[in-house]
Amino acid sequence: MIRQFFLGFIKIHVLHHAAQEPIYGQAMIRELAHHGYDLSPGTLYPILHGLERAGYLARENRIVGGRRRKYYTATAAGRDALAEARQKIRELVDEVVDGDGLAPIDEPHDRD
Repeated sequence: MIRQFFLGFIKIHVLHHAAQEPIYGQAMIRELAHHGYDLSPGTLYPILHGLERAGYLARENRIVGGRRRKYYTATAAGRDALAEARQKIRELVDEVVDGDGLAPIDEPHDRD
């Protein structure tokens, strides 16, 4: 189950960077390693391909150093999904991390 949580975090992280600039797999593996994620290409590339199939990333092939490299950029749908994810992340952080959600579930929250 923890792996599934982290895969969701990784997808959001990928969308975040792809919304800023074109990304490619090995660079994302290094970027994610800075955040404590130890990913193999066999884990990351299916994530990139899945986000592309879902319409959240667009791929562009470029020749770099004589080799083909796939760059990914967030699409409009990917940017929309990222914006929605950011909102949900803020709510989650408010409730889980900052302690805003300490009331029992059946009691209304201030923002409801």
